[in-house]
Amino acid sequence: MSATPTKLVVRGASLLGETTGDLLVVDGVITEIGSVDSTGAEVVDADGLVALPGLVDLHTHLREPGREDAETVVTGSRAAAVGGFTAVLAMANTSPVTDTAEAAERVHDLGVAAGLVDVHPVGAVTKGLAGEELAELGLMHRSRARVRVFSDDGKCVADPRVMRRALEYVKAFGGVISQHSQDPSLAGPTSCCHEGELSGRLGLPGWPGVAEEVIVARDVMLARHTGSRVHVAHASTAGTVEVLRWAKSQGIQVTAEVTPHHLLLTTDLLAGYDPTFKVNPPLRPQEDVLALREALADGTIDAVATDHAPHARHDKEHAFVDAAFGMLGLETALPVVAQVMVESGQMSWTDVARVMSTTPAAIAGLDRQGRGLEVGSPANIVLVDPSADLTVDRDASVSLSRNNPWHGRTFGAAVRATFLRGRATVLDGALV
Repeated sequence: MSATPTKLVVRGASLLGETTGDLLVVDGVITEIGSVDSTGAEVVDADGLVALPGLVDLHTHLREPGREDAETVVTGSRAAAVGGFTAVLAMANTSPVTDTAEAAERVHDLGVAAGLVDVHPVGAVTKGLAGEELAELGLMHRSRARVRVFSDDGKCVADPRVMRRALEYVKAFGGVISQHSQDPSLAGPTSCCHEGELSGRLGLPGWPGVAEEVIVARDVMLARHTGSRVHVAHASTAGTVEVLRWAKSQGIQVTAEVTPHHLLLTTDLLAGYDPTFKVNPPLRPQEDVLALREALADGTIDAVATDHAPHARHDKEHAFVDAAFGMLGLETALPVVAQVMVESGQMSWTDVARVMSTTPAAIAGLDRQGRGLEVGSPANIVLVDPSADLTVDRDASVSLSRNNPWHGRTFGAAVRATFLRGRATVLDGALV
């Protein structure tokens, strides 16, 4: 079939896992839902598949510019499309850092040229991620890239005065600060294992949950004081969930994300010193994992974000303490969430659409994404096989990197097709 149809019918999909119907797409827009006439249209048979709005990832590392040996905007876009994403937010910790309007526009333009997903650059909060002087927040927002989300991810904006100023600045244009919550005095740069009996037994520097929780608590109070919006990146502890619940009960403008790996993997995996499982924040004990699942299900945590962090082998294949932080996530996020949340009965497919599409798009202010399967909406669609038998093979990844924590695991759901404004980017599970 053509990759760019002007008229497309998605036939017989289970819409949000609820009702079965067809989707008629004309010139990239959903124009009719139900039993539609396919005359003159290209038809995709979606019998047995669940249709969801295209996924939106609030937290992706594309590595370009600077580390094109690990990932590029093109290869990261491919991984995103294969994973069912139609938009990703590209983090600022590139080289050079995305801390100017020109740098943001470069990432934006690379995404447009790749043409597989909408790539929205995240701007740095501080110049060079140094945590001292605010970056060009206003200029980045007014640039062609229209930046609305700012983060020093990989580093915490530890100085409360700097964080306050950033929150005040972005309030003027409805921006949001996404915080990497890690108090450097409680968890320094070498901290790499959840602090507890295991970290002591393994001899690994401890990363206590309170190092996250005190920053989250501080930042929600700063958000209340400034009347601005703060977003908690990769929440990982039960204590953070408690703070978020309280903050939301007070009407404070705080949102939060959780990664697929923090919903399933636990710190016990570090016993083998496999650097694949070295991530920041670290994997946590089962009690934290269960608290995160409950918080995602009840809306305390707003979104799932991958924190897709590709690394070249020469950065990852080291002794655990010396290896780079991070793991791949774009291609496997939906199968993981399906297993953890849908198969367990904690969430429906409608809930998955909320936490992986609608809400992330709203947090980031993306008016062309997360609109749902509705007449008049851009046809950003992902088709999922909810009864697949998917065994992950890291060597089959379209990412440039291979630091895949899911290698060899089998999941019961798989992405079969992705459409960006009616244009197929993935069909039958493969790039078009």
